[in-house]
Amino acid sequence: MVTASPPRPATARRAYKRRLDKYFALYTLGFLAFVLLMALFEQMGLPRKAIGVGFLLATVAVYAGIGMGSRTTVPVDYYVAGRRVPAMYNGMATASDWMSAASFIGLAGTLYLAGYGGLAFILGWTGGYCLVALFVAPYLRKFGQFTVPDFLGERYGSDLTRAIAVFGAILCSFTYVVAQIYGVGLITTRLSGLPFEIGVFAALGSILLCSFLGGMRAVTWTQVAQYIVLIIAYLAPVVWLSIKQTGVPLPQAVYGQQLQKIVELERKLLADPREAEVILAFHARAEALAQKLRDVPSALAADRDEARRKLEALSAANAPLLEVQRASRALAALPRDTAEATRVWTAAKAQSEARAVPLAGMPPHAQPYAGDPQGAPAARQQFDHSRRNFLALVFCLMVGTAALPHILVRYYTTPTVREARESVTWSLLFIVLLYLTAPALAVLVKYEIFSTLVGTPFDRLPAWIANWSKVDPGLLSVTDINGDGLLQLGEIHIGADIIVLATPEIAGLPYVVSAMVAAGGLAAALSTADGLLLTISNALGHDLYYKMINPRVSTSRRVTLSKALMLLVAVAAAAVTAQRPPDLLVLVSAAFSLAAATFFPALVLGVFWQRANRWGAALGMLAGLGITAFYIATTDGWVRGLLGIRGPAELWWGIQPMSAGVFGVPVGFAVIVVVSLLTPRPAPSQQALVQHIRYPADQAPAQTAR
Repeated sequence: MVTASPPRPATARRAYKRRLDKYFALYTLGFLAFVLLMALFEQMGLPRKAIGVGFLLATVAVYAGIGMGSRTTVPVDYYVAGRRVPAMYNGMATASDWMSAASFIGLAGTLYLAGYGGLAFILGWTGGYCLVALFVAPYLRKFGQFTVPDFLGERYGSDLTRAIAVFGAILCSFTYVVAQIYGVGLITTRLSGLPFEIGVFAALGSILLCSFLGGMRAVTWTQVAQYIVLIIAYLAPVVWLSIKQTGVPLPQAVYGQQLQKIVELERKLLADPREAEVILAFHARAEALAQKLRDVPSALAADRDEARRKLEALSAANAPLLEVQRASRALAALPRDTAEATRVWTAAKAQSEARAVPLAGMPPHAQPYAGDPQGAPAARQQFDHSRRNFLALVFCLMVGTAALPHILVRYYTTPTVREARESVTWSLLFIVLLYLTAPALAVLVKYEIFSTLVGTPFDRLPAWIANWSKVDPGLLSVTDINGDGLLQLGEIHIGADIIVLATPEIAGLPYVVSAMVAAGGLAAALSTADGLLLTISNALGHDLYYKMINPRVSTSRRVTLSKALMLLVAVAAAAVTAQRPPDLLVLVSAAFSLAAATFFPALVLGVFWQRANRWGAALGMLAGLGITAFYIATTDGWVRGLLGIRGPAELWWGIQPMSAGVFGVPVGFAVIVVVSLLTPRPAPSQQALVQHIRYPADQAPAQTAR
């Protein structure tokens, strides 16, 4: 039976916490002083790029300093921070680990674009911590040891179960970490001006500096420091925007008031004839592209001939050099062959069709679901699909939260079982600070854009539009498609991933606030990436190599191996990230579905049903993971492209791929139950382990397989 290490005396724990309180209070004051100092430098004329690089280098240097100061080769320190983390600080570190690039960067943007539908993320992610507190965290802490595969391998007495858990942990964590490195690369590019691909690998170095030397001990304290930065950075511009629009410094309190104004502005935009012109223009563009796609070789040849004639005419007429260069670039930008032309024009046609709808393709913000339950058959079907996907996503995010290995391992780090449960409460408190603000941020930004930006002449557009267009035109672009010289809502494309980062500029705040928000997003992405890379390397070095291949390896060599594997995994993740994956929130949601289907049934039944055995767990985990991965691979556009899958995607009951766990979780439960009942009962040692983690010694029932 596995037992937890004895906790330190309560008096020593209280003294330790008091020291931590003092250190992090001084750190918070130091960060605020740094922001004020950079604001002063901006007023004195310091260039924006220097301010951005200053925030980037200063914050990363602090995190790296904490990481190097926490270096260790002691396994209990490297894997679980010595089990010394107080409940409040573990809750803060967990919230930082949780507040990934998707939460910090993508959540408010998704709420901006999807309105009510985006609330599924908030409901699922916060509700999931109730499952963590009730079904998982206290039992893992009482079990002790280091990882989730550790628990599953010991509970089911099977290296096969451990190996499947290792594979599942690597798969869902790798999917998740790609999104984090993308976020870090995006922010690094914005702050430093580096190309995105170089920014990704610069971000990789930042991540490794925080976690490479000290493992979980380093990650824990850097995550606490990162939470302080990210929550200040997130709240400051939203509070200012709230004051600017309403005079009230509590954005959460004015959410409903501003939402009513959004509804009125949406009605005006729906009746605006200029918006109707934009819709018709995008329809015409889509039709023109469809015509080209009917005969791609002829259309491509015609485009080349026209571009050449224009360039020759400008050259012959001694036109200004700028016009000649523009025509030359237009000729060079044409597709090289029919295959590329087909791909480019098909994508452009789909984009034009998506924008040839009212409100730039966004649903009315307060409308619960798309479609109309009382409308035509197509509208009723759309309503059913929308509602079904909302509920499926809430389910997958809740269950996935209670199954993510990099989150669950945090509850190994507390001194006692009681503090593990308390730290879940602290986690929720620290998470709610951001999650109650994100819906308000989305509404405040939408009001600012609808009421101020729409209708602005193109030659007077704010500088932030040009700045973000240079970072990635796919994230933000504007086009005067109806030629009236005024920006209509349908003529601006805003990606979800820049709403938060652009909020200070949208609100008209000094650039130093923009740099601070970017530093907050960097902290959010770094904190989660650290935890994920540590989970992957520990799964390979501890669970696979030490537990299954070479149990006699020395402790120092085991930790060294984990560090080397972390480096290799980080480079691989950065290489995938350089391919520019799609929407962060979609990618992260897929990781939740994979974790939910792989781990949740085996964890819950492993704790609460003694009859669950090794064969049931192994086959249940494989079945849940297999069906979830299959559905994502055959329905998600980006993954299909990577795998070379052609043809239309077949959705089951209209469920989107990011909610694939809604199929895998029930299958996992069913397979574990059926197979366990059809195969021999687990060994007495496994039943004794269940009783040990669920009951105090004097309350344990008789060891019978039930």
